[in-house]
Amino acid sequence: MLEILQYEFMRNALIAGMMASLACGVVGAIIVVKKMVSISGGISHTAFGGIGLGYLLKFDPILGALLFAIVSALSMGVLRERTRMSEDSLIGIFWVTGMSLGVIFIGLSPGYTPDLFVYLFGSILTVPISDLIEITALDAIILLVVFLFYEEFLAISFDEEFAMAAGIAVERTYLVLLSLVALTVVILIRIVGVILVIAMLTIPATISWQFSYKLKNIMIISFLLSALFTTEGLWLSYVLNLPSGATIVLVSAATFVLSLILKRLMRTE
Repeated sequence: MLEILQYEFMRNALIAGMMASLACGVVGAIIVVKKMVSISGGISHTAFGGIGLGYLLKFDPILGALLFAIVSALSMGVLRERTRMSEDSLIGIFWVTGMSLGVIFIGLSPGYTPDLFVYLFGSILTVPISDLIEITALDAIILLVVFLFYEEFLAISFDEEFAMAAGIAVERTYLVLLSLVALTVVILIRIVGVILVIAMLTIPATISWQFSYKLKNIMIISFLLSALFTTEGLWLSYVLNLPSGATIVLVSAATFVLSLILKRLMRTE
C-alpha cells in the first residue's frame, strides 16, 4: 500500500479522496436521512450541462458544473415548494435537460472533442494541486454551513411539519441544503464522475444508518467509511490496473452487501 505514495499523482489522489469523503460523509448523511437521493442524482446529471458550457465558452468545465448544479438545485427546490409538480417529474426534466445541453454544447465546441469519459466516470488520478485547493475551499464552506444550520437540517430531515410548527424557515433551509448538495456534487465529479456521484453520496451514509440513528454519528461514520472506500479503491485500481472511480464505487457496494449480512446476523443473535 505504501509503495503507491512514492508517486505524486497518487498522493494527490489520496488527498482529494479524503477531502471528497469529508463532504460525502456530512452531506450524504443528510441526504439519506431525508430520503432525497433522487434529487441529488438529478443535480449531478444536470451539472453535465455546465461541463459542456465550459468547453464551449473556453472556461473551466468544473466551474460550469458548479453553476449548473447550484442553479438546478435552487430551481428544483423552489418549484417543489411553490408548485404542485411532483418531485420525480422535476428531477426527470432537469436530469435529461442538463445532460442534453452538455452533449449539444460539447458538439458545438470548435476543435478537438474532449474525452467525456473523464467527466462521466471521474479522473481522480489526474487531480492537480489547483483542484485540491478548490476542493478544500468547498469543503470549508460545506462544514461551515452545516455547523450553522445543523439544528435546522436535523429538524427538516426527520419531520418537516414539526419543523414548520417550531418556526423553522423550512423552504429556506431546504434551499440551503440543496446548495450544499450541489457543492458536494461538483467535488465528487472530479473524483468519480457524473454517473457515479450518487453512489458515493448514498452508500457510505446508508451503511452508517443501519448502525446508528443519530445524525452526527451517521456523518462521522459515513466520512470514515468513504475515506476507507476511497483508499481501498485507489489501491485496488493501482494493483489491478482498473478505473479508479468505478473501483471505489464497487468497493463501497461490496461493503454495503457485507453490512446487510452483518446486520441480519446481529438481529438473529
